[in-house]
Amino acid sequence: QVQLVESGGDLVQAGGSLRLSCAASGSIFNIAAIAAMGWYRQAPGKQRELVAAITSGGNTNYADSVKGRFTISRDNAKNTVYLQMNSLKPEDTAVYYCNADFTRYGRKFGDYWGQGTQVTVSS
Repeated sequence: QVQLVESGGDLVQAGGSLRLSCAASGSIFNIAAIAAMGWYRQAPGKQRELVAAITSGGNTNYADSVKGRFTISRDNAKNTVYLQMNSLKPEDTAVYYCNADFTRYGRKFGDYWGQGTQVTVSS
């Protein structure tokens, strides 16, 4: 089993900042390891989209819409991923989901999601 617990979502004014956290835990770590963690978001009426991702080696990937404003980081020892969001815009309003991609013996083991945390940016 694996649990991804997100926190940090809130209501903030445009131009403000938020920091999301996602901690992974569970017995899955006895048999698999996290290869990458990421944040996705889904706004009402829209498809879920990748916001940012980071590998265990520290390589990062960002959606064009958040480059220069958002920063993803990771604490491998704590199995936790963070998303620092600055200069927030109303269009960043969405439910943000944490994702963890596990591997075992170099092969994909599973893809897991958190429950989501609401980020609302007022204009």
